[in-house]
Amino acid sequence: MTAALQWETAFGVAPAITSAVSEYDAAILIGSTAEAYGVSCSTRTAVSRGHDFIFQNKRYQVKANRPSGKPGSTVTLVNKPKNYDWDFLVWILYDRAFQMREAWLWPVEQYRNQLGPKARISLGDMRAGTRLFPAAAADMASPSAQNHSFHAPQLHS
Repeated sequence: MTAALQWETAFGVAPAITSAVSEYDAAILIGSTAEAYGVSCSTRTAVSRGHDFIFQNKRYQVKANRPSGKPGSTVTLVNKPKNYDWDFLVWILYDRAFQMREAWLWPVEQYRNQLGPKARISLGDMRAGTRLFPAAAADMASPSAQNHSFHAPQLHS
């Protein structure tokens, strides 16, 4: 993410990578491997309708927010999905440096019933889902939870 932050410093706006990064992070967070995520995404395009990836025969839609750190960039609104052609929604909140701060899971029917009718979705609304990250204190006792990385691997040109 260093390159994205350098770009933001040089040109004032970070490149539009939050969606791609969050989709990868969500897949890893729910237990997919990078390889399985890649296979799941191999037939879709940037404008594919509905879900962002499939894991264990379930379709996942991912939404994310990242404040730039500039005045007025505090996250107050979460974008709603345009349809319900998915089984689970994962919402991720990043900090300015693209470090995951929290992630929440919503089954489609729960989301549709609780948040679907709302015109505006807040962070508080999203936090009513099932917390994925950070893990609850009891979950962090396991070695796999303590050693699990939720960030994309380094990309080489």
